[in-house]
Order: sequence, then structure tokens, then C-alpha cells
Amino acid sequence: MNIKDKNTKELEVVCQDIRDEILRVVSKNGGHLSSTLGATELIVAMHKVFDIKKDPFIFDVSHQSYAHKLLTGRWEEFDTLREFNGLCAISLGVGAAKAIAIKGEQESRIPVVMIGDGSMTAGMVYEALNELGDRKYPMVIILNDNEMSIAKPIGAISRMLSSAMASPFYQRFKKTTESFVDNFGEGAHYIAKRMEESLKLITPGLMFEEMGINYIGPVDGHNLEQLIDILETAKNMGQPVIVHAQTLKGKGYAIAEGKEEKWHGVGPFDLESGSSAKKSTDKSATQIYTEALLKLCETNDKIVGATAAMPTGTGLTRLLEKYPNRFWDVAIAEQHAVTSMSALAKEGFKPFCTIYSTFLQRGFDQVIHDTCLMDLPVVFALDRAGIVGEDGETHQGAFDISFLRAIPNMTLFAPRDEKSFHYAMKFASEYEHPCSLRYPRGSFKKTSLVGATEFELGKSQLLQSSESDTLLIGYGQGVGRAYETAELLDEKVSILDLRFVKPLDEGMLRKMAKEHKKWFIFSDSAKMGGVGSAILEFLAKEKILDVQVTSFEYEDCFITHGNTTLIEESLGILPRQLAEKIKG
Repeated sequence: MNIKDKNTKELEVVCQDIRDEILRVVSKNGGHLSSTLGATELIVAMHKVFDIKKDPFIFDVSHQSYAHKLLTGRWEEFDTLREFNGLCAISLGVGAAKAIAIKGEQESRIPVVMIGDGSMTAGMVYEALNELGDRKYPMVIILNDNEMSIAKPIGAISRMLSSAMASPFYQRFKKTTESFVDNFGEGAHYIAKRMEESLKLITPGLMFEEMGINYIGPVDGHNLEQLIDILETAKNMGQPVIVHAQTLKGKGYAIAEGKEEKWHGVGPFDLESGSSAKKSTDKSATQIYTEALLKLCETNDKIVGATAAMPTGTGLTRLLEKYPNRFWDVAIAEQHAVTSMSALAKEGFKPFCTIYSTFLQRGFDQVIHDTCLMDLPVVFALDRAGIVGEDGETHQGAFDISFLRAIPNMTLFAPRDEKSFHYAMKFASEYEHPCSLRYPRGSFKKTSLVGATEFELGKSQLLQSSESDTLLIGYGQGVGRAYETAELLDEKVSILDLRFVKPLDEGMLRKMAKEHKKWFIFSDSAKMGGVGSAILEFLAKEKILDVQVTSFEYEDCFITHGNTTLIEESLGILPRQLAEKIKG
């Protein structure tokens, strides 16, 4: 959509059309809502001022960029948002400013970056700003502050100064004054600098200016006319500039306006009432985790915990409310979460570090050096393990087993249902070494298998025994998938709940190797380095050569986003597909 020739009034209509389309599609398919509604004017202003065909548009997260997708010719396919084979979730570019400089294109191109205030808690942001401030590459950074987490504007004076500092006159005056003052030595330069800083103390830009980055703001992120003027100024400065824009989450949809986290990412919902369109009576694994942890906290005051900006998603909201001095939301800072929990463990506490499986990848170094190297009893509770459906391919929880299994001192286990989850949590709370338990998004698969027993280190549970040559080995949610598959086979087969992938129940596996020669592995995880790999390593070590192992874990690929059933069908891991493979 070309909006270059549209005036402000016409652009306001475009903003409304975009919001209407986002609401229509997200209410039908689910998706990220409040942040992307709030960023609409920012993105429209970006497209008005910058050239999408030449200037790199870089977004730190795709959930703010729905308006960008609609403006870049994807209006017709926007209905596929969150559906299988829909839009790609990644809209990031790295190193654009350096590439433009090397190519000698700084006169005709400039990178424009939009970053959310939540990302300002991540260390990599400041590493990048540090180099940018030193090298002075032209770049416009739009800080979308929808939580007012950087600073609150101080009334009318702040707004007046922000507008004044954004004006072309002020920027010309600043440049001329700097040149003039330079002729009068360090003393005059110091006095002028202090006068400017005294003004900026009323606005929150001093930190950025000290890093060598020009700062404009805070500005109204919903005032299109002002945004366009400010971005034009920033574009023409020829230096790195941060434009600090304050926006309202959920803007344009009254029910979602404000800071309520529940409107950040939503499933299908009714537009009129805002109520969820999907009513599930099954308790989710996250709910079970919350209940189990609350119960443990009642009798053990040493239990503490942290999450990284996902209190609702991980179920820690109730813990934060009930035990504000024992549970913390550390913002988007997984590395800090891991290290701070390790220190608490060193001081005799029992930390539960509750993080989405995919996001623990950010804290991998800290898990090794700050937790496992010192053998500290931190529990890593990994929510969203396995396929997460429509959240995006970067959220798929596929790799935690593979990267954690290689770390010395780390123990890995997983529950298969509500009862076993409570036993797993009890085991975790008493275990004196690093450990990780994984559990799925949504509810566990239902089975009619025998009930769970208490967890014991490195011990599995045989759930169904038979004379068949076939053994189905399930891990976590894989147990339910193994059961559903077994129900479709022509013969009764044995089913083993592995429970622990590190350490393995070697005694049980030796026994199973004597009774069953065809083993099939069920785990919602990557095949490489996963459960099947662990079992094959054991068989090789024991020189057991007459057992045939087939793993139904994920192949070596990134899993796309979309409806979970459709994704599983594309991977060939629906129970009916697996049953056919076993029948051979």
C-alpha cells in the first residue's frame, strides 16, 4: 500500500482501517493484540517518512509489526495469520548500518529500527547502542514505550521540551552552538553542556545522550502529524537518533487498552464482549504447575522463584501476588534470572526458575557456569515444551533436552499427567542438584493407563506390559501420544513412561531389551541429541545390538507456526500416522 501521497487525515483513516483488520483477524485466529494495536501510528509514520524499498525496516519482535505486514502488500493473506503456512514471524535485520556504510549508500539509505520498551532490559541492546554511539552510523531507533518503563513525562513542561528538542530549529541551533563553543576552550564547552543536560533532566534522554546517541522524546506515539515531523527531523540528522514514543497498549479497542498482560497474546475471542471463543474444561499443565508450587510454598519457606516477563504465561502471577518477597518477574532477562536464582540456591534457598523452553536458550551460558558448574539446586521449570502452535516458530520448545542433556550435574525429567506432575514437583523441591522438568502448552493427553507413582531418581514406570515384540517409550507428553498410538495398533504392546532422560533407568532398559526388540520413542522434542539419542547411547555402551530403535521426535528442521494438529500432521506424528509406521 503506497501512503506517501496521503495527508494526515487520510493517514488517520488508514490507521483505523488497519486496526479494524487486526481486530477482525486476531479475534478469529488469535494472535498478538495489544502491542500491535498500540504501534499502528508509529508504523504508518515510518512508512510515510522512510522508503520501504530502500531503507531497512527492522523490528525487534514481530508481534508489534502487524501494521507493517498489512502496509507491505500482505492485506489479502493477513487472514492466514497464525495459520499453518502463514506469515513468517521474523522481521529482523542485523548489521544494516555497517552494510550501508561499506556500500557507500549513506546519502540514500538509512536503517529504521523499532524496539519495544521491554527489550530495553536486555544487555544486547546496550552492547549495540555502545558501538553505535561510538561509530555514529546514521540510524533512527523508534523506542515504543507502551509501559512507561523508561520514565514518566513530567507534565506540560516535559512535552514542551520534547517537541522543542525535536524541531529542526533546535537541531540547527545545537550544531551551530557546538561549533561556536568549541572555539572558546573546555570551560565554555563544559558550561554549555551542563545547561543542555539540565534541560534534558526533565526528559529521560540523558542516558542515551551520554552513550553518544541523539535523543528525541518522549513524544505522543498516537499523534501522526507530530510523529511524521519528528521522524523527518531524525532522518535528516545523519547521526544515530532515538525517538522515544509513548503508546497505549490496545489503542482503539477499549476492552484491551492499558497494561493488562492477558491481551498481549490471545486466542480467538468475541469482539463485542472480549470473552474467549474457546472454552476448555481441561486443566492446563501451567495451571497444574501453579497449584503444585503454591502447595509446596505453604510448607517450605525456602522455595523462591523467578520468571522473565512471562508471569501470566508461566502461571507465576498468583505466586508473585501471594509471595511478593519470594517470587520475582525480572523482565526480559533470562540470563539474569538464571544467575540470580543460582545465588539464592547458594544461600540455601530452593529456586524455581520458570521459563518457556525456547527462552532458556538465552540463558544457556549461565545454566552451565552459574548453576551446573557449582552443582547448585536450581529447578528449571520449562513451560511450552514441544509444539506451541500459533505463537510462532521461534517459540517452539524443541531443543531443551538436546542442549541441557550435555551439561554435567544436570538432571532431566518430565511428568505425563496431573498426578505425575505433583510427584515431579515434590521430587524437584527435595532434589539437591540442578534439574529441569518440561511440560506442554495446554493440557496433558488423557489416557486410561495405570496411575502415576512417586518420582525416584533415574526410575521409569512400566505402564502396560505385553508379550509383543514392540515397546513404546514415552517421555512427558510423549506418553500420551504413545498411548493414543497403541490404541490404533492391531496388537497389545508394552508402554514405558521413561520419566528421566538423564539419568536413564538402565536397569529397566536392560530388562526391556530382553523382552522387546522393536522400540519406538515418543517425545515432543528434537531428535538430534534427544531422547532417542540418549537411549541409543545407552544401548551402544551396553553393546546391545539386537534392539531396533525408531524415534518419532522432530527431524532436523525449524518447525513453522500454525494450528498444532496441522503441524503434527505435516511432521507425520499424529497417532494414526505413527500407528501406520509401526505396522510397517
